[in-house]
Amino acid sequence: MQQQVKAKKSLGQHFLTDLAVAQRIAGTMSQHKALPLLEVGPGMGVLTKFLIAGGHDLKVVELDGESVAYLHKYFPMLDGRIIADDFLRLDLNAIYGKNKFCIIGNYPYNISSQIFFKVLDYKDQVECCSGMLQREVAQRIAAPPGSKTYGILSVLLQAWYDIEYLFTVDENVFDPPPKVKSGVIRLTRNSTTSLGCDEALFKTVVKTAFGQRRKTLRNSLKPLLPSPPPEAASLLALRPEQLGVEQFVELTGIVAASRALP
Repeated sequence: MQQQVKAKKSLGQHFLTDLAVAQRIAGTMSQHKALPLLEVGPGMGVLTKFLIAGGHDLKVVELDGESVAYLHKYFPMLDGRIIADDFLRLDLNAIYGKNKFCIIGNYPYNISSQIFFKVLDYKDQVECCSGMLQREVAQRIAAPPGSKTYGILSVLLQAWYDIEYLFTVDENVFDPPPKVKSGVIRLTRNSTTSLGCDEALFKTVVKTAFGQRRKTLRNSLKPLLPSPPPEAASLLALRPEQLGVEQFVELTGIVAASRALP
């Protein structure tokens, strides 16, 4: 019997034990075999084995030393492809240069949002990103405008990716079982190459708007737009969850124009 890695609460580890679920998650990358694939947090390799069997050009990044030792022992075919590091601190350009690649993983709940913010940093290279995370976060990422769960991560990711919520995973297929359900999503890069506005300002506008999501935009954006133009009145009367990406781009243009005034 193979040795087992002890799940560490500090790393948010919950090891998937259902092979059918793992195979299904691995299948979310079946259309992207032509691109290199990076698995985040492989643990004991339950997903890894299906990615290898699927013929992917695979590298894995794992922070937990015990898991790294396990992978070296039981996955010798990954020799030279195991990166013992923190994904959030990793320079992905040092691995892939400016080439396109994909990301997959059973993401630790406690850093899943940070993982997807990092994906945004490499949006010109990450062609597809799929995997499992806490269901509420997965639903938030995929939520459409008007939804109560629609928020900062929804807007920023949907600006650059087509997002699918694929399926829900119950607690009882993990060791140890988490206290929440999980959701599997897939992000596929859309055709957008430019938002047509200052991207840094776009992020600031989105984050500021949702910082006080119960207020209308006229009130929440006062720090950025103290003297809004009359033609923006109808847009500013809305709340942030009512705006799609294009409207946030429009709003960013309004803020930029107001800053350019003497």
